[in-house]
Amino acid sequence: MSKVYLIGAGPGDPGLLTLRAKDLLSRADVVVYDYLANKAFLNFCRKDAEIYYVGKKGGDHTLPQDKINGLLVDMAKSGKMVARLKGGDPFVFGRGGEEAEELIIAGCDFEVVPGVTSAVAAPAYAGIPITHRSFCSSVSFITGHEDPTKSESSLNWEAFAQSGSTLVFFMGVKNLPHITENLMRAGMPGDTPAALVRWGTTCRHKSLVATVATMPGEAARHGFAPPSLFVVGGVVSLHDTLAWYEKRPLLGQGVVVTRSREQASDLVRLLADEGACCYEFPAIEIAPLADAEPVRQAAGRLYAYDWVIFTSANGVDCFFAEIDALGLDARTFAGIRVAAIGPATAGRLAGRGIRADFLPERFVAESVVEGLLAYDIAGKKVLIPRAREARDVLPEKLTEAGADVTVLPVYDTRPVEQDPEEIIEAVKSGDIRYVTFTSSSTVKNFFAKVPPEVLKAAGTVKTAVIGPITAKTLAEYGFTPDVTAETYTVPALAAAVIADAKRNA
Repeated sequence: MSKVYLIGAGPGDPGLLTLRAKDLLSRADVVVYDYLANKAFLNFCRKDAEIYYVGKKGGDHTLPQDKINGLLVDMAKSGKMVARLKGGDPFVFGRGGEEAEELIIAGCDFEVVPGVTSAVAAPAYAGIPITHRSFCSSVSFITGHEDPTKSESSLNWEAFAQSGSTLVFFMGVKNLPHITENLMRAGMPGDTPAALVRWGTTCRHKSLVATVATMPGEAARHGFAPPSLFVVGGVVSLHDTLAWYEKRPLLGQGVVVTRSREQASDLVRLLADEGACCYEFPAIEIAPLADAEPVRQAAGRLYAYDWVIFTSANGVDCFFAEIDALGLDARTFAGIRVAAIGPATAGRLAGRGIRADFLPERFVAESVVEGLLAYDIAGKKVLIPRAREARDVLPEKLTEAGADVTVLPVYDTRPVEQDPEEIIEAVKSGDIRYVTFTSSSTVKNFFAKVPPEVLKAAGTVKTAVIGPITAKTLAEYGFTPDVTAETYTVPALAAAVIADAKRNA
C-alpha cells in the first residue's frame, strides 16, 4: 500500500531499533535515511529496495529539506511504500512534524513510528540517568543550535538555570561557550556538573565530564565534535559509578571480520557486544555449484555409505538443500553414521534432526582420523560433502587408515569483489585494531585486496586466527598471529580477541 512511514531509528545501536521499524524496513519499496541513522539498519531492507541517502552533516546538506519533502511525496504518489528512517525519534528535533505536514498537504497517507531518542539513550549508556530521586524529577530537551549572533535568544535561560531540571541540549557542542555563558548569567552555579556524550550508544561512544564553567575549554582540549549531546545537572555526578557501557573492553576498537557474509553474523555479534566497531570485509563467499547433479545422485543413494563426514555448517546446508530438492529428509540417513567437525557443524545437523555420532575433541584432520579409528573406520565407505577447494589432509589420512573415501564437492568458495579502500584508510588512520581470520582462504583473499605492507606499516594492527592451519597460511605473508583461539571455533576466536583487549586495556 502507498504510505510514508516516518520511522525513528534510535540513537545508533542497532539493538535499540523497534520491532515495528524493523518490520517496515523489511517490506518497504523505498528507504530514505539520514546521516545519524546507523547504516547497519539497511541490512534489514529488501535487496531490491530503492535506497536514498539524504543526510545532513556539519551544515552540508546532501538534499535540502524541501527536496526531501518532495521526494517523499513523489514516491508515495507513485504508489510505493516508503520508509523515512530518521535518527533518534522523528518528532524530537527530527523535523518529522514538518515532513508529516507536507504529506498531509499533498494528500499522502503517513504513519509515525517512534524511536528511542538519544536524549534518553546516550546519557543512559554513559551512566547518567536523566532523572533521579536524589537529584531531580524533571528534564528539559533543548536545541543547542540557536544562532549565537541573534540579538535575543528565544530560549528562557532563567527558567532553565533555576528549574533544578536535568538539561539535555541537542546539537550544542559548537555553541558550548554561548550555552554555558547564558546558563551562568541566568544564575546557574559554574560548578554544576556537566557532560558531553558523543556518538552515544554506538561503538564510537565517548563521554566527557566537567562543569558548566569548564566544559567549553575541556571540550576543545579533548576534540569533542558533533554529534554530541550536552547534559547539565546533578545526575552527571553518577557517571563514574554507573558508566557501564564504557567498561566494554573493545569499545571504540575496529575489528575486521573476513568471514563470508553468510557466516559473519555470529562473530560480529560477539565482538559488537563488547563494544567493537566491526568492519565486515568478507574475503570469501559461498556459491552454489554450477552442476548439482552429482550431489543429488549421492544424496539419493546414501545407503551405499557407512559414514558421512561433514566438515562445515555450509556443507550441511548445501547437502541438505539437495536432499530437500529430492523430497527426502533425515530418514535417508537411517543406518548411516555421521561425523561433524566442530560444534557449529554438529548444531546445524541437530537442526536437521540428526545427532552426530562422532565429534572430535580437536577440529583438525589428524584428530578426526584418530577418533574414527576407534569406530573401525578401516574398510568402511566414507562420504565427505565439502567445499570444492579444501585441504586434502582428511581424505588422505582416512584413505591411509583403510577407508574407501569419496570426496563430494557441494559448494564453491570464491573471492568477493569489493573495494578495499575503506579498510586501507581505516588501517592507516589507526581505527583498526584487529583483523580476524577464520580459514586459510580468508587470509589469501584478504591480502589479495589489502597488501600486507599496509598492515605492517601501520604497526598497530593485531592479527587473530582460529587455529594452526590458518596461522600457517598467515605466516606466508610475514605475520605471526597475535591472538589464537584456544579451540578452533568462532566463539573461541571472539573470546581470545576480547581477552587480549582486556590484557592490554
